[in-house]
Amino acid sequence: MKGKIIKGIAGFYYVHTGKGGIYTCKAKGIFRKLNVKPLVGDDVELSVLDEETKEGNVDRIFPRRSTLIRPAVANIDQALIIFAVQKPEPNLNLLDRFLIMMQQQALSCLICFNKSDLATGKEQKRLKDMYDLCGCRLIFTSAQDGNGIRELKEELQGRTTAVAGPSGVGKSSLINLLQPDILMETGTVSEKIARGRHTTRHSELIRMEEDTYIMDTPGFSSLALFSMEKEELRHFYPEFVPYEGQCRFQGCVHIHEPDCRVRQALTDGKINTGRYQNYCLLYEELKGQKRY
Repeated sequence: MKGKIIKGIAGFYYVHTGKGGIYTCKAKGIFRKLNVKPLVGDDVELSVLDEETKEGNVDRIFPRRSTLIRPAVANIDQALIIFAVQKPEPNLNLLDRFLIMMQQQALSCLICFNKSDLATGKEQKRLKDMYDLCGCRLIFTSAQDGNGIRELKEELQGRTTAVAGPSGVGKSSLINLLQPDILMETGTVSEKIARGRHTTRHSELIRMEEDTYIMDTPGFSSLALFSMEKEELRHFYPEFVPYEGQCRFQGCVHIHEPDCRVRQALTDGKINTGRYQNYCLLYEELKGQKRY
């Protein structure tokens, strides 16, 4: 029987087999010998041990079309990065880290700013202007009034999408709207610290409809960049690409060098100041990292 691993907890793998339902499986010992660990999202072949209790063994893992390192999941087509417009205030430096991490794993991204019902038009425009040239589709949604939900569904159609973002931004509420049959536990944002409680404790694949899945992943409050040299960082800012090779110095990192076309574009208003400031902060962070 063939199926897809939709959840893995403490060595047990929950395999969705379509009309056959969900089987609780253990992985055969051969995988341990081969140093291969089944991942959520894997397409697998299983043997049924007990039809009544829906228990089985994972016998084979079919070739993966993609593998993410963080979170460790397989066969993902795109990432949906969710932040709130307000409550909590969006940490845009963290958002840039997410975007870089996904680019490093060659995964296209969709940025969703939720809780748009709490934002003024001015605040939405600020965020749109900041990420308009980042190479990702941008959608404003509201789990409260349903704004943007249809548009978001269209972007997820026919794909397996990893959903990521910090706690308290309304990820679970959005997923409940996208797939009403799955009622996920939702947390509240602490009034005192304006930060969400973690409600997702493991990666889980949720079937929305035929060939359409969403992968909810545990919330993040901080995110270290994957190992890279500071000089590589500029390649992860698509706004800089049109100006590459036009600076006075070859390999210009667009920080303090004279006759830098990126910094000139910044002055001319062609590159967003907030995005550039995040770039400088991340560059300094990489610069301070010890290399062993």
